[in-house]
Amino acid sequence: MKRIRKAVLPVAGLGTRFLPATKAVPKEMLCVVDRPVVQHVVDEARAAGIEHFIFVTGRNKAVIEDHFDIAYELNRTLEGRGKTKELEILAKDQPQAGQTSFTRQQEPLGLGHAVWCARELVGDEPFAVILPDMLSRGSMEQMIAAYDKHGGNIIAVEEVPEDQTHQYGIVSVGQEFGQTFEITGMVEKPPKGTAPSNYIISGRYILQPQVFDLLSTQERGAGNEIQLTDSMIRLMKEQPFFGMKYQGKTYDTGSKIGFLMANVAYALEREELSAEFRREIEALLRQK
Repeated sequence: MKRIRKAVLPVAGLGTRFLPATKAVPKEMLCVVDRPVVQHVVDEARAAGIEHFIFVTGRNKAVIEDHFDIAYELNRTLEGRGKTKELEILAKDQPQAGQTSFTRQQEPLGLGHAVWCARELVGDEPFAVILPDMLSRGSMEQMIAAYDKHGGNIIAVEEVPEDQTHQYGIVSVGQEFGQTFEITGMVEKPPKGTAPSNYIISGRYILQPQVFDLLSTQERGAGNEIQLTDSMIRLMKEQPFFGMKYQGKTYDTGSKIGFLMANVAYALEREELSAEFRREIEALLRQK
């Protein structure tokens, strides 16, 4: 069984929910505390053993590529000013040469199309798909542990209240194995009261490369886009799928509330920030 070395990160979205902030700055480069959202996601994947990051970009996203490159002018300036701490931070986050690849999604045709655009860079091996809006620390590590146990295809899932299931992709639950279970079906945004479970697809996948063949012939679905879920449903007829119940808290930084909550949660975990930040928040709340 081949191990998971590569991750595809679809970063071509326009970020319209954050206009005007995203007019000139990609949504993936908005900061949670002092790190861009996309850096947090890469950190999570690297900690899980991912070695190669494939970014599917679009127009006006070149700054993401610059972020993961060496900034020679900045480094020289920091060296000249004796900023060794800052240099160490940059060096720690710097991927090694050849660990990042970038390809263009030239039309906004959906998540399935974005994943398909990475087919030549992924090749004939299983790979991860990580939606960079979703901050789920530890999720990829749990995903890879589930893959090592079951093989096949793995989808990270989380529970939501029954009255929210119509907002998400939902999986059907088969045989359970503790933190994991067999997926027997999937449905995208089922009408209220019809969802087969309350487990939502939460932005982390491990997929076998045969999904690319299905994506290449996938007809447009919801939103007139090529949906990854539609090709996974087809692949499920040939290969097993398993749900991995994520043990942790996900922050959807594509929404304003999720983005703000991620900043609060991550700041409160920082030793040098937490005490003062907590005092400021409590003082602000007392004034309301």
